Amino acid sequence: QVQLVESGGGLVQPGGSLRLSCTASGFTLADYAIGWFRQAPGKEREGVSCVSGFDGRTFYTSSEKGRFTLYRDNGKNTVYLQINEPQPEDTAVYYCAAEMTPRRRLTRCPARDEYDYWGQGTQVTVSS
Repeated sequence: QVQLVESGGGLVQPGGSLRLSCTASGFTLADYAIGWFRQAPGKEREGVSCVSGFDGRTFYTSSEKGRFTLYRDNGKNTVYLQINEPQPEDTAVYYCAAEMTPRRRLTRCPARDEYDYWGQGTQVTVSS
């Protein structure tokens, strides 16, 4: 059974740092595109970053890409999203998702509707 579980969210002060985790079960995460999305209150879900299951390349779609770093630990079947110097506008529910085409070569992140499985999300609140 394919499952994605996010963790690591919570309340963080502006200027701190935060690491979100997305742990997969039921499949080998490294073979598939994994994306991070976020949804702020009253806004549409937007892509943040993704990693290719073909060559491990990472892509950043957010305008804040300088503060976000995605990396993958194949041994733990987990993808991480590091958020440095979070700002109040980063407050959102963060989701990870898997696009289940094996070893798909990417030149950009898949569109939101291309992803097949989603996690339940983890809330990030940035406030002093």
